Amino acid sequence: MSYCSAIETMTADRKALHQAYHDHHYGFPIHDDNELFARLVLEINQAGLSWETILRKEAGFRQAYDNFVIETVAAYTDADRARLLADPGIIRNRLKINAAIENAKTILTLRETYGSFGKWLEFHHPKTKDQWVRLFKKTFRFTGGEIVNEFLMSIGYLPGAHADTCAIYAKVLESRPLWAQAG
Repeated sequence: MSYCSAIETMTADRKALHQAYHDHHYGFPIHDDNELFARLVLEINQAGLSWETILRKEAGFRQAYDNFVIETVAAYTDADRARLLADPGIIRNRLKINAAIENAKTILTLRETYGSFGKWLEFHHPKTKDQWVRLFKKTFRFTGGEIVNEFLMSIGYLPGAHADTCAIYAKVLESRPLWAQAG
């Protein structure tokens, strides 16, 4: 079975960490708003770091951010911000922590108009990467070009998550809803 070259060239211990994400998550659609929010928070926290760092800390993030329940994170107080800044299980960056909380509040606002974060994404699909980046920068905090690109690739809205020769590529295509086939 052929995989993306990044996976095939990893050492065995690194491959063990990355393989499950590569085979079961990267590029596949997410239909749950809390999981979409989780992926956005993880991508924001990856900025300036390796994805491997985020994979190693994912369980810590889930625990620290109440499993990414949007309503819970949106209601975080200054005490929660302080708790997160002191938590060695996550990336302790004030800007990234503030972005997670404020972005949760933004998603709650988007739900009022669109019904869900997922439906907001669907409403704006398809767009080019540059159009998506402009929309995200206008809507969310701490969402530069690479963060937006990786977030949207990781949930199947932009191409590039897998090489077309990768065994997982066909599975990703099969999992996409009909409205996403052209995008």
